[in-house]
Amino acid sequence: MRYHSNRILLITLTGLLAVPLMGQGKTDQQIVYKPVGVFHSGYSERTGAPRQGILKPDGKGTIEIFNEYQGALKSLELFEYIIVIYHFDKAYNWNLIARPPASDPDLTFGLFATRSPNRPNPIGIATVRLEKTENGKLHVSGIDAFDGTPVLDIKPYLPSIDCVKSSVNEQAEKKLGL
Repeated sequence: MRYHSNRILLITLTGLLAVPLMGQGKTDQQIVYKPVGVFHSGYSERTGAPRQGILKPDGKGTIEIFNEYQGALKSLELFEYIIVIYHFDKAYNWNLIARPPASDPDLTFGLFATRSPNRPNPIGIATVRLEKTENGKLHVSGIDAFDGTPVLDIKPYLPSIDCVKSSVNEQAEKKLGL
């Protein structure tokens, strides 16, 4: 399925939050995201995708940025790595407990302690290598998204902000099987 810029993703939160959102004074709120682009890759539900794209740096694809957002690409080519936020539109069913592949079999993990795509709000975040920009297309590698995955946002990867050194997280990462 091909996504067009006029397609809107609608997410409704009903009674899940105990605090008001954005000063609205209520817990029922609609959150609407409009994709800014779409992934094009060789990955599909049939072929599968890497567990984490950064672990398979040769996985290549493109991100087509819709016309009305192409002006936002100015100076993005200054960065070697970018962060892509996308919607796992093919993720189904989620559970509070997840079992990552290759994780420590003696441990159980709550969903929020994993990178599973099956989530209550199926939002994906990936750091990918930006190889070049060309006519509204980003040529990227290290991807893990299926062909046709809607892209919600793109941000530059900034090492001074996005790379936190933590021995505690490194130990937990080993238990997840990475």
